[in-house]
Amino acid sequence: MQFPPHSLILEAIEEKSVTNDEFLALLRAQAAKFAEAVSTKEGEWIVKGFIDIYKKIYTVSVDTKIISKVLELLLFPLFVEFGKANGLKIELSPQQNFYPDLTFIDSSGHKFAVDIKSTYRISDTDVNGMTLGAFTGYFRNRTSSKNTLYPYGEYSGHFVLGVIYSKCDNVADERLVFTIENLAKIPSVVKNFSFFVQPKFKIASTRPGSGNTKNTGSVVKIEQLLKGSGPFSLLGEEVYDDYWMFYLTKDMAKALETPRPYTDMKTYIAYKRKAVATLTPETEEIATAEDQEGSDSHGGEEG
Repeated sequence: MQFPPHSLILEAIEEKSVTNDEFLALLRAQAAKFAEAVSTKEGEWIVKGFIDIYKKIYTVSVDTKIISKVLELLLFPLFVEFGKANGLKIELSPQQNFYPDLTFIDSSGHKFAVDIKSTYRISDTDVNGMTLGAFTGYFRNRTSSKNTLYPYGEYSGHFVLGVIYSKCDNVADERLVFTIENLAKIPSVVKNFSFFVQPKFKIASTRPGSGNTKNTGSVVKIEQLLKGSGPFSLLGEEVYDDYWMFYLTKDMAKALETPRPYTDMKTYIAYKRKAVATLTPETEEIATAEDQEGSDSHGGEEG
C-alpha cells in the first residue's frame, strides 16, 4: 500500500477551516486584553504625546481622527500576535480609506474582514456614534476590487473591533511643549476604554453615519454596541444587506429623479409589504409561462 508523502499528511493536518462563530470567539478573547495594553491601572491612556529627536513632547489632540489612528498603531502588534497564535495570515489595508482595516485568512483561504472603529461617550448610556463603511461601491458590487483589499463578497464574515472611551476634562494646552522629565505630569486626553467585537450588521443602524454621507451609521446606545443588539440583529444579515443595498440618500434620490423608497425600518417594512402584495397568483402564472416559453425557444434552436 502506497502512502502519501509525509509533507502532504502534515499539510492536511495543519489545514483547518475557521467558521465565523469561531473567529468571533477568538477575536473576542483577544480583545479582552486590549484595555490593559493601552491604558494605565487607573484607566488612563498610556499615550501622552509625540516626541521629536530633541526629546520634546507635543501633547496629543482630542481630535477623534488622531485618537483613532494612534489607537490603531497601538493595536496592530496585538493583532499580529493574534494571527500567529491562531494560524491566521494577516493583511493590512493597502491604502487609507480602503476596506477593511485588517484581513485575516485561515489555512483554507477563508477571509475575515475586521474594521477598527472608535467613538467617545456622550453620556453614561450613549456614544457619539461610528460609521461602519460605505453602503455604495464595493458594498453593492460585491465582485469589485475598487477601494477594497478583496471583493466584499469574498469575505466569509465582516466584523467590527469597537473602542469606546471617555474624554478627559483636564487636558494640557496643546501649545505647551514638555520634556521627558515632565512625562508623568502630562495628562492623558482620554480614559476608560471598553473594547467589543461584533458582526457589523448587528450594530448597524437604519440611518447613514452622519448627514447625507454614503456610510452606514452605528447604533449609539452603549448596551446595544456591547451586546450586538441593533435593529438588524434579530432580522439577520440578509435583511441588513437588502436594506443598505437599495437605500437612497436625499442627494442620491434627487440625482436619479426618483422618490426615496424608504428612510427607516418602519418605511422599509411598508415598502417590502407593498412589493409582496403585488405578487398575485396571476403574476406567478405569468412567470411560469415565460419560463416555459423560454424552454420551448431554446429547444427550437437546438433542433
